[in-house]
Parts: sequence; structure tokens; C-alpha cells
Amino acid sequence: MSASETPKTNTPHEHTTHFGFKQVDTSQKVNMVKEVFQSVAAKYDVMNDLMSLGVHRLWKRYTIDCSGVRAGHKVLDLAGGTGDLTAKFSRIVGEAGQVVLADINDAMLKVGRDKLRDKGIVGNVEYVQANAEALPFPDNSFDIITIAFGLRNVTDKDKALASMYRVLKPGGRLLILEFSKPTNEMLNKAYDMYSFHLLPKIGQLVANDADSYQYLAESIRMHPEQEVLKAMMDSAGFEQTTYQNLTGGIVALHRGFKF
Repeated sequence: MSASETPKTNTPHEHTTHFGFKQVDTSQKVNMVKEVFQSVAAKYDVMNDLMSLGVHRLWKRYTIDCSGVRAGHKVLDLAGGTGDLTAKFSRIVGEAGQVVLADINDAMLKVGRDKLRDKGIVGNVEYVQANAEALPFPDNSFDIITIAFGLRNVTDKDKALASMYRVLKPGGRLLILEFSKPTNEMLNKAYDMYSFHLLPKIGQLVANDADSYQYLAESIRMHPEQEVLKAMMDSAGFEQTTYQNLTGGIVALHRGFKF
């Protein structure tokens, strides 16, 4: 498959799913994704800055601006990794609020915990190892749920969205920040060239791991496009769902409410 080709959308066997461009047994994907993020955890923040030229910080800041978060809120930062969003949410919700940094990967969670503790963020943050498809929280627990650059790695996205809907409070808001499909064809081609030719080389040079970054590039292309993800959120029960393209659609911020 060439970098500029759109992957085929044939429906896989019910017991298989995609891992990048490969078809694998559904039961294997969680561990395969876990191995990727265990490999990249130590260099994750450095690679994020290199891959996006620092723009990921602006995308995350905009997500927080759109969250409506305020003092006293309870926030779930799902697939929160190294805690960029958690750190900012923690300062806003204050002593009366709480932020739960949840990630399925223990290596990423440890990096996040260490980083936030080094910043002095300890009082209102809880760390939970959790699978997005089966969140270990009671119904109606959170005012806000964010998942930034994590949904594309989830095996059953519909199940994960349903789980997020369940634990969100009535009136609560879900924000999904994720790589998406560029809206301009020239930008799309340039993005493909960067993702499949330069990104693995940067991964090899900085993190000594080209394969993981090859997977990450492929996982972006396999993620549902903007309108498809919006429809999936609608099907999960979210209302007033919208999305906004950022940086020409390289990233999209989807929002939905539970009423």
C-alpha cells in the first residue's frame, strides 16, 4: 500500500481488527498497542514536540478552553498518558475538584505520575490504569471527559464511547482530540509524505524505534474521519455533537453532551 492510498474499508472478520494497516486477532490488539507505548513512553513528550513542531500544545490548550471546566469539577483525562491535560485541569478545578488521569498502559501512567509530581501536582489528581472500553467508575461520575490522541488506539471504539457516556454526568461534556483527515488534498499528500517517510526516521533517531512510529502513522489513517466519528458519538447517545478542524484537519476536536 502506498502512503497516499486510503486503506480499504472492507469489514473484517468479527474476531479480527486493524493494527495499523495489518489485520490481527482482536484479542491481540490491546497487548500490541501496549508494547508500542511501553516502547515510546520515555521519549513520548520529546517526540510529540518534534512531530508537531510544538503545535500539540496549542491543540491541547484549545481543548481545555472548549471544555467549560471550572473550579470544583471532576474531570476524567482518559488515555491521558504523560499528563499534559491533567496538569492544566488540576490547576483549574482546584482543591474542591478532582482530575483522574487514566491510561491502559502502566508505563505511560508512570511517566505521567512522575512528571506531575515533579511539578508539585499531587493533591487533586488520581491515577487509574483503565481500559476505555470498560471504565471502572460509577455511572454519572464526571463533569468532563477528555481523550486526546488515544481513541484511535482503542480496539472497540463504539464500546469505549458507550462507556464514556455512562460515566459522564447529565449535562457533562466529552471532548475527543484526535488526528483526522486533512481537508485539502495538497496538505493530505504532504502529510502522507511526512508521516510515512520522515516520522519513522525521526522515531528511529530519537527513540530508537521506527516501527512504533510507523504504526502510529498507520493508526491515524485507520481512524474514523470527522463525520464518521461524529455519527459514532451520536449513536452512543451524545447530543449536540460538533467538531472543529484544527491545522487544516490534521487534527479535529469533537464535542458532545450528555443530557
